Order: sequence, then C-alpha cells, then structure tokens
Amino acid sequence: MKGIGLLGKKIGMSRFIDEKGVFIPVTLIKAGPNYVVNVKKDSKGRESVALGFEVVKEKALNKPQLGVLKKAGVPPVRFVREFRYPGISEKFEVGQEVNVADVFADGELVDVIGTSKGRGFAGAMKRWGFAGGPKTHGTRGWHRRVGAIGNRTYPGEVKPGKKMPGHYGNSQVTVRNLKIVKVIPEQNIIAVKGSVPGSRNGFVCIRKAYGLGPEGRSE
Repeated sequence: MKGIGLLGKKIGMSRFIDEKGVFIPVTLIKAGPNYVVNVKKDSKGRESVALGFEVVKEKALNKPQLGVLKKAGVPPVRFVREFRYPGISEKFEVGQEVNVADVFADGELVDVIGTSKGRGFAGAMKRWGFAGGPKTHGTRGWHRRVGAIGNRTYPGEVKPGKKMPGHYGNSQVTVRNLKIVKVIPEQNIIAVKGSVPGSRNGFVCIRKAYGLGPEGRSE
C-alpha cells in the first residue's frame, strides 16, 4: 500500500456545518492509536512500515502473531497492514504509538481503502444496474432476466467479462481524494467529506493522496 497513512475503523456518517451554514456530509473514522509493528528497508532502497490497530485479548490471536507483536513491544492488535513510501522508515520506529494528529491535518486529501458490503449472489439488475425487460406483451416471467448472452454461430461463445448474475460486494474498494473536514485529536477521529466503503465498524486504511493525475485521481 503506497503512501503514508493510518489504519482505522468506520464509525458511521454525520454532518458538519461550515462557516456559510452549508451542511457537509462526513464519515467519521476512528484511526488511532496505531502501533508500529515493523520497519523495513531492503537492499534496493524500498521502505515500508507495518502498522497495527485495535487492541484485543491475546486469545484472539495465534502464537505466531503474538510472537511478532511481543518482539516489537506493542500490545496485541487485530488489524495489521503495511504502508510503502520513500523515506517512511525514517519517520517511524518499532514500538512507536502513532495518533491521528501525527499524520493528518484539516483540509488534506486522503484515499480510503475498505471492503465493500457483501450482498451475496445477486441478479444482473441489482449487480450491474440493468433496467430490466418489458413488462407487457407476453413477457411473463422475464422482467429481471439478462436475456441472450451468446453471439450466433460465430464466434459462438460468451465473451469474457460479460455482465451476468454473480457474487456482488465484499471486495476491496478505494475512494480517492476525500477531503478531511475535521481532525479530532483527543478522540483519534477524523471526519472525511463523503462516504467510504464498508459497513459500520469495518476496518479501513487511510493514506495521503500523494499527487493528482488524470481526472483528479491519485497517481
């Protein structure tokens, strides 16, 4: 995961009122404290830092996990992810506690990475937003079906990537360039404008948007 960031948990949505009295929809994320589990720099100069979040009871982790955490001198944490960025190893040290105010500030742009809500097996209308078929003139029972999926005699096959019913949700989603409306350091909470993937109490990764490319997206 490229970029300096933190691990957190989605609390839910709320709203802020700016100086002009305009309501701003925000998502509240509890992003601390984080603990530095590992700091690496290989022979090719690539640097990374592994952070851990949400302290749990030791019995919730297995022995290899506990061994790594005890060696680093950090409490048992459930959620561990690695961040890669040039020079990041100089900013952190193993066992360090990192809070929201140490990384983020009001007005910054961030990318939020999470797991979308799982919706199980879904039809094409729900999964892809199809409009559906006609509901009159003898089309009984075909209102929500996909319809024909083949291609006559030639090429006589279903092309890869055809939009069809299937598993919907429960996949990694990245929402880019969200603005931090407010940092609440005493509670380790950040409020970002807009929505982020996942349900309440779902784990997310927040990283700094490190450069705007085409269409305003991060490179």
